[in-house]
Amino acid sequence: MTLPYVPNTDEDRRAMLAAIGVASVEELFADIPPEFRIADLNLPPALSEPELVRELTALAERNHPVDSMPCFLGGGAYRHFIPSVVGEVIGRSEYATAYTPYQAEISQGTLQTAFEFQSMVCELTAMDVANAGMYDGASALAEACLMAAGVTGRRRIALLSTIHPHCQAVVRTYAFGRDLAVDVVASDGLALSEEHACLAVQQPDFFGHLLPEVEALERAVHAAGALFVVSVDPMSLGLFRPPGEYGADVVVGEGQSLGSPLNFGGPYLGLFACRQQYLRQMPGRIVGRTNDAQGRTGYVLTIQTREQHIRRERATSNICTSQQLVALAATVYLAAMGKEGLRQVAELCYHKAHYAARRIAQLRGYSLAFDGLFFKEFVVRCPRLPSEVNRALLERGIVGGLDVSQYVENGLLLCVTEMNTREEIDRLVGSLAEIGGSE
Repeated sequence: MTLPYVPNTDEDRRAMLAAIGVASVEELFADIPPEFRIADLNLPPALSEPELVRELTALAERNHPVDSMPCFLGGGAYRHFIPSVVGEVIGRSEYATAYTPYQAEISQGTLQTAFEFQSMVCELTAMDVANAGMYDGASALAEACLMAAGVTGRRRIALLSTIHPHCQAVVRTYAFGRDLAVDVVASDGLALSEEHACLAVQQPDFFGHLLPEVEALERAVHAAGALFVVSVDPMSLGLFRPPGEYGADVVVGEGQSLGSPLNFGGPYLGLFACRQQYLRQMPGRIVGRTNDAQGRTGYVLTIQTREQHIRRERATSNICTSQQLVALAATVYLAAMGKEGLRQVAELCYHKAHYAARRIAQLRGYSLAFDGLFFKEFVVRCPRLPSEVNRALLERGIVGGLDVSQYVENGLLLCVTEMNTREEIDRLVGSLAEIGGSE
């Protein structure tokens, strides 16, 4: 049996087989029924590097050139402008391989950037402490719910129904492993029991709208002795009140929009911040600043020991790393934009989205699905199936919105950011008018 692409010599293989007490590779895999073995991979002939580059380039050119097309797709991943300084900094060799430095204290530069990241997240969310980042926004939300269960000792998690469905699914997956119950609740007539550890909300919600009754929800949650968990779009915090100002106990979010491209879905960045009293229950890495014996500033992983992450079910969390390079991108982005720059981006998103919504609502057959204040996303009811509308838009060189017709009849979730020009929005409106009027 040949083993292509394995660098071990025949002598190496014989030594390894002898160490585990089998005579051959065939004997090693004897327990696998023959019908489930792959006898022939049927690979094409080998290519030289130039030939392989040509073939892959030809395949890539078959993709739609979406980067050059007007795009109105959101739903949790967003296209924002990224200043060139972000790529220049994170592309430096000192940072390029700093995914998870296990001997972190020797990587003082990496730890310092993580500390600055934590500080900026605290300022952004108006919270007391933040960690060095999580895998993504969905896992950050799930970890926040598990943390609430650990803090309160309660066994039920409440999720507001307007949280992104994919995030709800991630919370259920995490909760299943801890034998926690998950309840999806509506804001109207909210009644939490003494079994609920938390209520988690999304602000703005999955459909782009801001919760008008967020203060009332906070009061109801705390009256029940539970924690108030808020998942937030960090870009909206350039314009709207941070969760720390309306009573959030834990704030999470997806940080992709802060300096990272769409990346075909990842790697992304989870934001996680909480109140001071919950610091020791907070998952993930936490970087602190101190002084060494000579009085020099130094940065260290603090509060949690590495060993706590391998304590299985007794651990606060089993996350023992972070998306450090993506967190660095967010740090550089926030430093470059500053408070005023972030506000300007948020204002552009807000006004452009409202201009688009106003124009589309005037079209025959189209209407806005919800009333109320929204940030950069809104749901439009279409005169045709959203899948047909998106297909027709793509034929016109426009990337449409997210089909949410399983939640809103003929609903299309559109997103407008600072990247969309007025000409692009007018082109979208004109195309929707043509599509709606065609049979």
